[in-house]
Amino acid sequence: MFLAIDLATTMVLIWFAVIIVAGVIEALTMDLSSIWFSAGAFFALLVSIFTEMIWLQVLVFIIFSVALLLGLRPVFKRYIKKNEIKTNADSLVGKNAICIKPIIDGERGEVKIEGKIWTAIANENILEKEKVVVLAIKGVKLVVRKE
Repeated sequence: MFLAIDLATTMVLIWFAVIIVAGVIEALTMDLSSIWFSAGAFFALLVSIFTEMIWLQVLVFIIFSVALLLGLRPVFKRYIKKNEIKTNADSLVGKNAICIKPIIDGERGEVKIEGKIWTAIANENILEKEKVVVLAIKGVKLVVRKE
């Protein structure tokens, strides 16, 4: 038996599916990108209830999705980033240290920073007593370069 569905119902179902798919993608990525397409699809779904003009529905979807993405995403990203708690180790990035065990041929060495000794790696040879700058933290190692 063939189930006949009119265009209006089809578009409502399509927009509902876009809402669900964009929501699932957002839940998987947590990037604050797909959620705006979910919102745009919601507005397009509302329009599809009142009109069968597909071009108008698509236009509403595009306008709302892009406007929300460009307008609200940066605000939410700043708010989320503001609530990140930096660890003590994160505060070491950009600071100076002294090499106390040479870092040669890509091997691990050691540096002393703020009175503590850390394992360090570098893309260059660093000799004992040379000053270094902390570029990043990779696991439990500092990534450094010569000052």
